[in-house]
Amino acid sequence: MTARPVLLTGAAGFIGSHTAEALLRAGRRVVGIDNFDPFYSDALKRANVAAIEATARRCVDGRFEFIDTDITDRASMKALFERVNPEGMIHLAAKAGVRPSIADPAAYSHVNVTGTSVLLDQCAAMKGDMQRIVIASSSSVYGTIGAGETPKPFSEDQSVERPISPYAATKRACELIGFTHHHLTKQPVAMLRFFTVFGPRQRPDLAIRLFMTKIAKGEPIQLFGEGSTSRDYTFIDDIVGGVLAAYDRVPGFGYRVWNMGNSHPITLDAMVETIAKVVGKAPNATRAAAQAGDVRATWADPTRSAAELEFRAKTSFEEGVRKQWEWLRERL
Repeated sequence: MTARPVLLTGAAGFIGSHTAEALLRAGRRVVGIDNFDPFYSDALKRANVAAIEATARRCVDGRFEFIDTDITDRASMKALFERVNPEGMIHLAAKAGVRPSIADPAAYSHVNVTGTSVLLDQCAAMKGDMQRIVIASSSSVYGTIGAGETPKPFSEDQSVERPISPYAATKRACELIGFTHHHLTKQPVAMLRFFTVFGPRQRPDLAIRLFMTKIAKGEPIQLFGEGSTSRDYTFIDDIVGGVLAAYDRVPGFGYRVWNMGNSHPITLDAMVETIAKVVGKAPNATRAAAQAGDVRATWADPTRSAAELEFRAKTSFEEGVRKQWEWLRERL
């Protein structure tokens, strides 16, 4: 195969591993990189890589290479780009999580902001040979927009200059860096604002997987706030479809921000009720005060991504929870 590969960062992660498999099934060559950050179990990430490799073996045209490396290492990234010569990049690697970022903001800035800058430096060095760049942003950039008002969806045209966690601030910084990169190089750059992604392989610290595990085992769960906070949960398959559409279409837009969300917010209490229904056990829940850095609600306006990417979040919340539980219960 002579086609140039897609460079995929964060390939061993939740969204990254699913994206790698989708690219392979589409007949693409993929070079995946990850540094197995110890934020959660190394074994879980290596299982994700094994799943990608198994998919690659089943694909007639798709081909996968995995490299254990760090995106903040300038020399390693320079050597990688020169050897691989990617046609484009899907950059999903990051230190994730709102609450942990408050405890270690410097580490989040180093990986998320410096790492993104290092990668874009190498994209710039390729000049016209870099055909497209897709970078993961987050719904966290919307901060406290709409707090105290009648709830309404978040659109890409709204001001996002008041993030309330270091994680959100790093994601907004990456959006600005991406814009500057496009302005200076004319390379197409897409920024994707993901809204609370869930499904098989979800990180173990995230609420749906954590609550499923604890409820199934009869262990207590802790709920922060009074239960009315809400999130726009979006199933992994729908997100991956949006990522691939953005990768295919961003050359027609130059620089573009797209929301990737279901546009059906679910309250905390409703989320727990749905998980309990699917797992088949009543939750043993205690409540605590809302935590710093958490927003009250997220709600995507997908109008732009629907019109420009044909993005559709087709999976209902309960359907997605059932699919995640089918995957998880075999691993408990």
